[in-house]
Amino acid sequence: MAKVLITGANGLLGQAVVTIFSRESDFELIPTSVEPELFMDRNNSFNYEQLDITVKENVKKIVKKHNPDIIVNCAAFTDVDKSEFERELCWKLNVDAVKNLIIASRISDAKVIHISTDYIFDGKNGPYMEDAVPNPISFYGRSKLAGENALTTSGIDFVIVRTIVLYGVGIKVKPNFATWLINKLSAKNPVNIVTDQIGNATISDDLAYGILKCAELDVYGIYNIAGKDIISRLEFTYNLCDVFNFDKLLINPILTSDLKQPAQRPLKSGLITLKAETEFGFKPMDSKEGLQLLKYQMEM
Repeated sequence: MAKVLITGANGLLGQAVVTIFSRESDFELIPTSVEPELFMDRNNSFNYEQLDITVKENVKKIVKKHNPDIIVNCAAFTDVDKSEFERELCWKLNVDAVKNLIIASRISDAKVIHISTDYIFDGKNGPYMEDAVPNPISFYGRSKLAGENALTTSGIDFVIVRTIVLYGVGIKVKPNFATWLINKLSAKNPVNIVTDQIGNATISDDLAYGILKCAELDVYGIYNIAGKDIISRLEFTYNLCDVFNFDKLLINPILTSDLKQPAQRPLKSGLITLKAETEFGFKPMDSKEGLQLLKYQMEM
């Protein structure tokens, strides 16, 4: 039975990966995260390890101990605006930690599956295929591209999975775009939503399922895993209102420039998922389907 070591297992994606891998596969899982325990581990069925992937010796020690066949890196510094100010920490998590995983992967000859983002593009002419030329416009985007470059030049067996606007539910996870909207709109608070950011929105279950396929199949290189429809943030919000029965009059359409955020955003973005659909039968949900699943999960 192949062993899969998962970093960042307490995050939104990490929890989805642990759940879907344990439900849909026979892999032996080693979830790891920086916290002392696994938030979702209710029955101690997992071989959890506390791990800070920015500490090279700790990464090597855990990999030596478990000898995984696959390392799935769900850990990252994802706060786009904070990345502009906390550059050292952002780089440590998004670049140096990836290099630590590369070094450790050589111990057990493990494949590394790493999660990246549409923020490696400038958002001038999306949606993007896997072979589009990156041109990041924020420090976060530059750090994620540097993490990709570390892998593509490493000589190890790797898969880079690019995704976009991840949402979903998890235990003790920070708010994402969908859950932030639900919190605001359910309290009948008005929200400002940008009309000029175009892209897919990706439910964490879909991304975790795509990562599972990358682990099961003998694939290599870059894959886009994202939601089906490419729409504006405003359209996504209206779809969320339809599914959750919120008042659309609470939504105030604005432009991204009105927000005066520290980091630039790619505006005309989106990821084309044709390669994943063709090669491993990935069938992503559109935003309405994803939001209906989210509603069901929140009611469970």
